[in-house]
Amino acid sequence: MMKKVTFAFAMIALSTGVFAQTPGWKLDKSHSGINFSLPHMVISEVTGNFKDYDLQVTAEKADFSDLAVSAVIKVASINTEEAKRDGHLKSDDFFNAEKFPEIKFKSTSVVKVDAKNFKIIGDLTIRDVTKKVSFDAIFAGTVKSPWGQTVAVWKASSSINRFDYNLKWNKAIEAGGLVAGDIVTINMNIELTK
Repeated sequence: MMKKVTFAFAMIALSTGVFAQTPGWKLDKSHSGINFSLPHMVISEVTGNFKDYDLQVTAEKADFSDLAVSAVIKVASINTEEAKRDGHLKSDDFFNAEKFPEIKFKSTSVVKVDAKNFKIIGDLTIRDVTKKVSFDAIFAGTVKSPWGQTVAVWKASSSINRFDYNLKWNKAIEAGGLVAGDIVTINMNIELTK
């Protein structure tokens, strides 16, 4: 009877992950960032970031060829170091943070170009509009921290047209072009621990 109970407990533990090794990585937010930039008045640039976000990364293989990524970004955490502009970005002219509080990304496939370069392809949702995007990702490598953790570092970038996601505010300047450009560049610096 004791053997049956022990076996049953072991099966439950394995199925719930008590003894199973998780392929997940934990985001180190203190050493990570999600940043963006877009043209301003044609010849300049506005940059910003999101302060509140979560990133889930799984990979069972050491070379990350089976990488899977999902991210949730809180729109209300947008920060361009200018309160009035941040308020405008949260309004219905742009993100409408009250009605659409989250930006979401979920990878659908990953192409390993070589040991360091990947293409992470997935669905990006902004204002309930979902479109396929591709991130050019660089895997900087892994290292052991002084505290015994395995640390992995990634950089990824992509460009989107904000009008595709109904970020609709549009004002022309006298010389031609838009006050806020249409193409937004997204840059992510991600540090993960395991």
